[in-house]
Amino acid sequence: MLCSASSFINFFKNKAAFLFVLVIEMVPGTSLAQKVKSSLTIEKIMQGTGFTGTSPSEIAWSEDSRFIYFKWNPEKARADSLYKVTATGENTTKVNRPEADFLPTPNGRYNRTYTLKVYEKEGDIYLYDNKTNTSRQLTKTLEPEANPVFSGDEQQVVFTQNSNLFSLHLSSGQLTQLTNFLPGAKKTETKNDQEKWLQQQQLALFDIIKKRTEEEKIEQSENKKFKKKQAKAIYTGEKTVENAILSPDGKFVSYSLVTRPANVKKTIVPDYVTASGFTEDISSRTKVGAPLAASEMGLYDIGKDTTYQISFKDIKGITDQPAFLKDKKKITTPRPVAFFGPFWSDNGKNAVLVLRSFDNKDRWLVQFNPGTRALKVLDRQHDEAWLNGPGIDYEAGDLGWLGDNETLWFQSEETGYSHVYTVNTRTNQKKQITKGKYEVSAVRLTRDKKNWYFQANKVHPGEMHFYRLAVRSGEPEQLTTGAGNHEVTLSPDEKTLAIRYSYTNKPWELFVMPNRTGAKPRQVTNSLTNEFKAYQWRDPEVISFKARDGAEVFARIYRPTNAIANGPAVVFVHGAGYLQNAHKWWSYYYREYMFHNFLVDQGYTVMDLDYRGSAGYGRDVRTGIYQFMGGKDLTDQVDGAAYLVQHYQVNPRKIGIYGGSYGGFITLMALFTQPDVFAAGAALRSVTDWAHYNHEYTSAILNEPFTDSTAYVKSSPIYHAAGLKGALLMCHGLVDTNVHFQDIIRLTQRLIELKKENWELAVYPVENHAFTEPSSWTDEYKRIFKLFEANLK
Repeated sequence: MLCSASSFINFFKNKAAFLFVLVIEMVPGTSLAQKVKSSLTIEKIMQGTGFTGTSPSEIAWSEDSRFIYFKWNPEKARADSLYKVTATGENTTKVNRPEADFLPTPNGRYNRTYTLKVYEKEGDIYLYDNKTNTSRQLTKTLEPEANPVFSGDEQQVVFTQNSNLFSLHLSSGQLTQLTNFLPGAKKTETKNDQEKWLQQQQLALFDIIKKRTEEEKIEQSENKKFKKKQAKAIYTGEKTVENAILSPDGKFVSYSLVTRPANVKKTIVPDYVTASGFTEDISSRTKVGAPLAASEMGLYDIGKDTTYQISFKDIKGITDQPAFLKDKKKITTPRPVAFFGPFWSDNGKNAVLVLRSFDNKDRWLVQFNPGTRALKVLDRQHDEAWLNGPGIDYEAGDLGWLGDNETLWFQSEETGYSHVYTVNTRTNQKKQITKGKYEVSAVRLTRDKKNWYFQANKVHPGEMHFYRLAVRSGEPEQLTTGAGNHEVTLSPDEKTLAIRYSYTNKPWELFVMPNRTGAKPRQVTNSLTNEFKAYQWRDPEVISFKARDGAEVFARIYRPTNAIANGPAVVFVHGAGYLQNAHKWWSYYYREYMFHNFLVDQGYTVMDLDYRGSAGYGRDVRTGIYQFMGGKDLTDQVDGAAYLVQHYQVNPRKIGIYGGSYGGFITLMALFTQPDVFAAGAALRSVTDWAHYNHEYTSAILNEPFTDSTAYVKSSPIYHAAGLKGALLMCHGLVDTNVHFQDIIRLTQRLIELKKENWELAVYPVENHAFTEPSSWTDEYKRIFKLFEANLK
C-alpha cells in the first residue's frame, strides 16, 4: 500500500491497520522550524558502512610484536579482509591466504616463560614456538579438540575431545587418555535365586564344570596383573560432562555434570521468504522461567581411582532468601549455583572457584583444595537487585593471580562502581586497588606481574582512556589523551599500543603509539568515504540534568544552529538496556547518529540520553530498574523532555520518541503510560511482554513471572496499551530470533480488541533482530521520519 501525506495523516486519525509493506513514498510535511539545505538523505544514511566506510576491527598483534593484524574493507568488497601494518604504523598491506592460514589464533595459552603457545584452530591443536616463529600441528582428527593448556610441568599439552581429557607429551608424542566419561549406567550382571541355585547344582554335579570354572578364574587373575592400565570408567547417566580440568600436579580432574531438563518448549520462528519456496521453522529460545539446566561439581582423584561430588551446601549465605520473597515460605535448601573454574595459581598450589547463584543475587570467590575437598570463602558479593558490571558479568568475570601465587585479583561493585580488588588466600586480607566514582574494565596483568592495564571512564563518564597501574603503588597513570574512546590492544612485548580510537563524529580508526605517557599516536587507517566526509557532522553537546529523584542523567543534544522557539523535538532511546550511548565516541547506533543529523537539518532538536539501567555509571544507575522496567528508565525520558522544553524552547506538544529493542519497549511504555508527554513514537523490534523474553536477561531484573508477577505486570507494555493516545508506529522483523515476532502480534491483537485506531505495523519478512538489508533500514526510517513530520510539525 502506498500512502500520500494526507492519507497517512487521515490513517492515524480514522483507522488502524496491519501493514505488510516494504515500499513507502516519501512526502515530507511542512516544518514550522527553520530547516537547512541538507545533503543527507535517508537512502544514503541507511547504506551503513557503504556510506561511512568500514572501520578496522578485530585488532591483534603478531606473536613477535612486529606486526598488527586487523580486519578492514577499504575497497568496499563483499566482506572484510585481513590486513597488517608494522608496529611503527608503516606499510599497511593485505594479508594473503597462506599467511593468514599460518597465523596462530589470538586466543590460546602460553607457557610460563611465554616462549610457547598452544591453541586450537578449526578443531585441531597447534603449538607455536616464539623463538623460531613456527607452528606445529599436534592433532589432525575428525573429532574436534578444544581447550588446550600446558600441563603443570609444561611437558605435555592437555585438551578435551568429546568431553574427555587427553594429554600429548611434547617430546615423546605419546597420547594418553586421562578420563573415561561414559553415558548411561554401569552394566552389571545379576542373577536371581533360581539362576544361582542352578549354577551351584552344575558345579556340584559335574567335575568338568568345576575344573573349567577354576581355570577361568586363574586366567582372569593372571590377565589382570598384566592388563594395560586404563582410565577409570565414570558413568554419567543422563548427565553431560563439561569443563574438565586437570590440576597442575596431574593428580585430580575437576568437572561439571550438567542435567538438562527434558521437553522444555522453545519458540518456533517461521521463515517465509526462503530459497526452497516453503515455510521453514527456526527453533529459537525458551522464555523466562523455563526450567534451567542444573550442574554439580565432580572431582576424580586419579591416584585413588575414586570420584567425589563437591557440595556447596555449607557456603555462607547459600540458603539466604532474596528480599522479594521475604513474605513467602522460608527456604532451607541451598540455592542452585553455577560454578566456574578452578583457576589455578602459576605454581599450581592454589585454586579458586567462582560460584554464582541462579537468582543472580550472590557471587562467591572460594578457595578450593582438591586433596581435602575443602572450600573457604574468600569474598562474597551480594546484591538484592542483581550482580553485574564490568569485569563481573554473568559468568566467572575477570580475575587472576599476582606474582606471589597466593593473592587473587578480581573486580567488585562493593563501593557502587566496578573496581579492582585483591584478596590473600593465606591471610584473607582484602584490599581495594582502584577507587573513585568511575568504572574500570578490560583489566589485564602484565606478563611480569608488575603492572595492571585497564580502561576506565575516570576523566568523564563519556570518555574512555587506557591506564597503567603498578601492583605495588596506588595511582593509575593515564596513557591516552584526547576526548573519545581508546580501545587498546597491548603488544606481547608490552612496548607498543595498538589503539582503535573514535570521537563522537569520527568513526573508529587504527592508531599506534609507544607505551609511554606523552607519546604521540600515529594514525594507520583512513576508512571514511569521500561522500561521508563531505557532510559536516555535528558534535552533539554532552549535558547532564537532575532527574526527579535527584539522580544525574547524562544526555547528548543535537540542536539546529538557528533553532526557532516552540519547535519540534525527538527523544531517542538506545537499546540493550545496559548500554552507554550519551558519550563522546562513535556510537554503536551510528545510523541513528546520522539520522539525528538529518533530523536537525529538518528543524528538529534531538535528545539521546542514558536512562536508568544504562552502563557506565555504576551500580545504582544499573540497578535502578530492578522489579520495574518502564519505571525510572521511563521517567528519565519524561524528565529529559521537560528539560528540552525548559532549556531549549521545545514545544511541549511536539515531542516524539523512538528506539529499537529495549528502546522500542520504552517507546511503547511512553505512549501507553505518558500519553500527554509524547505526541508520537516509533517502537522498533520491541519487547511487549517481558514474560515472553529470555531467562538470562529478564530474570536478573524482574525475577521470574511466577515468583514476582507484579514486576512483570508493571513492566510489560501489553498491560498498559489502553492508555495509547498519540500516533504509534511499530516495526518488526519477521524472523527475529531475539524479540520474537509473536511479541508484536500479541500487542497488535490487544490494540485491536481495545479499538485503538492510531497505530501502524510495518513488517520486514527477511530481517532478524538486527537488520542487515539497506532496503529494510531505508523503509523503516522513512516511515519514522514521516511519522514525525505528520505529527510534530
